Amino acid sequence: MGVKAARRWLVRGHVQGVGYRYFAQKNASLLGLTGYSRNLDDGRVEVYAVGAPEQLSDMAARLRQGPRWADVRGVEETEAAVRRYSSFEIL
Repeated sequence: MGVKAARRWLVRGHVQGVGYRYFAQKNASLLGLTGYSRNLDDGRVEVYAVGAPEQLSDMAARLRQGPRWADVRGVEETEAAVRRYSSFEIL
């Protein structure tokens, strides 16, 4: 694969307890991304992913949609340092 980049998303809204982290994991795996998703104490979900820029922008679009039971109110996206993960994990 070509150039690798990394992104970090902070997703707010009704995103905990609705399968959002599993949704992120499933979509990251489908897109061939590595990284993680985890719940934050303030009710948001953090998603970190590494992959090609096109894959990351596909992931961003999917995160803004979210799973059926979620109510995504906002997604803050930032560039991140590329770190090595062997898969996409739920922390």
